[in-house]
Amino acid sequence: MNHDSTPFLDSLRRLVRAADYRPSSKSELARRLDISPKDRAAFREALRQMEASGELVRVRKGRYAVPRAEPDEKGSPSACVGTISFQAGGTRRAGFFSPDPECRTGLLKNSEGDIYVPASLSGTALHGDRVEVMVAEKEAPRWHRHVKRKRERADFDQPRLQARIVRVIERKNARVTGVYHRHGRYAHLEPDHPNLPPVFNLTRVLPEARPGDVVVAEFEGWDSPRIPPRARMIEVLGPPDSPGVDILTVIHRHNLPLHFPGDVEKEATRFSDEVDPAEAAVREDWRDREVFTIDPEDAKDFDDAVFVHEFHPDEGGGWELAVHIADVSHYVRTDTALDREAKMRGNSVYLADRVIPMLPEKLSNGLCSLKPGVDRLTHAVVMRFSETGKMTAARFAAAVIRSRRRFTYEEAFGRLNLSEGEIDFLSPEEASLARHVKRAWKLAARLRERRFHHGSLDLDFPEVRAVLDERGIPIEVRRIEHDESHQLIEEFMLAANEAVALETKSALAPSVYRVHEDPDPEKLLEFAEQARSYGHAVGDLAVRAELQKLLRAIRGKPEEHALKIALLKSLKRAAYRADPLGHYGLAKNNYTHFTSPIRRYADLVVHRVLRKLVLRREPEAEAGESPDGTPSHGRMAEIAKHISETERVAADAEQETQRLKLIEYLVRLGESGERKFFEGVVYEVRPIGAFVELTDLFIKGLVRKEDFPPGDVYRLDGARQRFVSRYGRFQLAVGHRVRVRVLRVDRSRGFVDFELVR
Repeated sequence: MNHDSTPFLDSLRRLVRAADYRPSSKSELARRLDISPKDRAAFREALRQMEASGELVRVRKGRYAVPRAEPDEKGSPSACVGTISFQAGGTRRAGFFSPDPECRTGLLKNSEGDIYVPASLSGTALHGDRVEVMVAEKEAPRWHRHVKRKRERADFDQPRLQARIVRVIERKNARVTGVYHRHGRYAHLEPDHPNLPPVFNLTRVLPEARPGDVVVAEFEGWDSPRIPPRARMIEVLGPPDSPGVDILTVIHRHNLPLHFPGDVEKEATRFSDEVDPAEAAVREDWRDREVFTIDPEDAKDFDDAVFVHEFHPDEGGGWELAVHIADVSHYVRTDTALDREAKMRGNSVYLADRVIPMLPEKLSNGLCSLKPGVDRLTHAVVMRFSETGKMTAARFAAAVIRSRRRFTYEEAFGRLNLSEGEIDFLSPEEASLARHVKRAWKLAARLRERRFHHGSLDLDFPEVRAVLDERGIPIEVRRIEHDESHQLIEEFMLAANEAVALETKSALAPSVYRVHEDPDPEKLLEFAEQARSYGHAVGDLAVRAELQKLLRAIRGKPEEHALKIALLKSLKRAAYRADPLGHYGLAKNNYTHFTSPIRRYADLVVHRVLRKLVLRREPEAEAGESPDGTPSHGRMAEIAKHISETERVAADAEQETQRLKLIEYLVRLGESGERKFFEGVVYEVRPIGAFVELTDLFIKGLVRKEDFPPGDVYRLDGARQRFVSRYGRFQLAVGHRVRVRVLRVDRSRGFVDFELVR
């Protein structure tokens, strides 16, 4: 039975935060608040919640105390709020504290990067928690200097900032997934997240659970770092090798929603399956135009369609491009159940075996999907380009379309490679569409050429995805090349996003922008060293032209994928902001996300802003919003921060499930004997061994030093990024191509060990 603890939380907080409060037991607190017997269960739940969040800690004799900070012996420390992260593996709980931007004052004024938190001062915080810390100058311990030398390149003889956690403000994850174990009367959970403590004590075990099962538990609290944290089992997923358990584990670990609430589904079912004729009548009519879509083969949510017209030289030459985007904002109005759920989810999540959509299927795959042959409402961005690909004008319109054709990327690529003679053998309608696709690529190629001329970085590379059968078992691996059909749509979406960003920025309207900040010079220096280890000549990568030159030099090389991934890691992560700070990777001053409102909440917000600016359609006003009904700048900043976080969670979950299935495919190939050996390239060497990336599957693994060919002694030559044998007969260096076989796999953690095949 659930008990509503809400009425007691405020009164408890007032009591414990009072200046005269002293640590008290549960009974003492109940007496002071005059809690009646019938409310004791709800009161206990309130205490449990405050303890789980870190607002209270249990001290000796079961008393509840408030974590308090004390001045450091070397002076008054600086209080700060931010996020704590712990390293994977081991029982030491030393970590790093990432302060919020507003905390960069006082003692933190001149500091950069994360702040070291010793194991003895990390308290009962968990990986990812928002915490309050006290910061002071301390001498970093010797083991920290050695292990973390790559993170902190400064002079280690200088005093270093050190943080002490005094309070957990918010737990990142209320749920923990892992393997259930039992030893006599004692039950515990071994979490599968490597950054969490190695053991959680289970206070409740479901009767259907069996030792060795993967289970989901709810975090209950943590009294002291000397004892394991507590959790109670709430769901049994089953044995680790059961079909589907691996993906469900990822879903629960990242707290992804599996179902829509009833009120959201009910709201979605109220919409008709067809566009309202009255609404279509007041919109710009594009139903007689040859509008088409290009999407992945398995896509069901088509949120963008395009139309390209090439002007005759007598008309001034150049092109007109119309990018039609599903008008989700017409259906999902502000502060409805649909809107609140979409905001909470932030985006759709594309896992290896399923899609967790931002909007219910009635909208995402139905009324808002730009399917061929049916009327659909859109926001259109209509742009005029010169013959050189320069945008000379842009307008925005509420439109209605009827898509003429749905192309897959493979079909569009096939049309692009047809000769004029081959096109003549098609039906008149298909021939017209084929010429339209070729005309569209002519414009896209010009836009792409112009974008790279202005400094955009070419970070495209093939994608590898596992193809699953109906049981979720990987049966093949599909390599998706970023060919001209993908580039065509990419360039058109980039152009539309830039045009919308310029419109909202020029109007000084509060909005959400896609921002990619300039990289740290130190990170680029580290990447330059890695590129040199492959034998490439590298200039000053802080100069954009030099970075572009390097990217051209590695194109088509075995190390291209590894180096591009390394470059991405050295760049800052793109995020959403309320201010138009520009996009480094695209070399654009104005950029936003507008083209995928079915699957991204950021785009839905921008649609509403554009609606207010251009279309003048008043959605319902929200309390606390600006007069035009769209969020104020402050609220936009909050939304941007939230959806940046949901995007990171989604990306981590997507990559994790794909890696799980690729590793499973690798193991199955090895077991079947179909393919025992794999080609790879060494991309990093460390004392533990050489890290290898398979050139076909892009799976990364480790050739451990102890698994090198026996009968010799090997040493690491760090200066030359290589291992050498005692007599120099064996070398294994960064950039070397190798042949490997799978030696061992840790599926729960996604680790692969390879063995060299000579």
